[in-house]
Amino acid sequence: MAQKKVEKETLTADALQSKLENLKKDQFNQRLQHAAGQMTKTHVIRQTRREIARVKTQMRAGKK
Repeated sequence: MAQKKVEKETLTADALQSKLENLKKDQFNQRLQHAAGQMTKTHVIRQTRREIARVKTQMRAGKK
């Protein structure tokens, strides 16, 4: 966990924005798979949602 935190602190605003876009695309695909009954590991949805929140928090902290 500590390694991930250090990694996010070093990302630029553009890198965070592109990471957020990728995570949102992943989340959309996961929702489609879940609705179709193709997703076996449903915990990934929660992990993605929390990762999006972490990136948004980091972006917000950079603005201040």
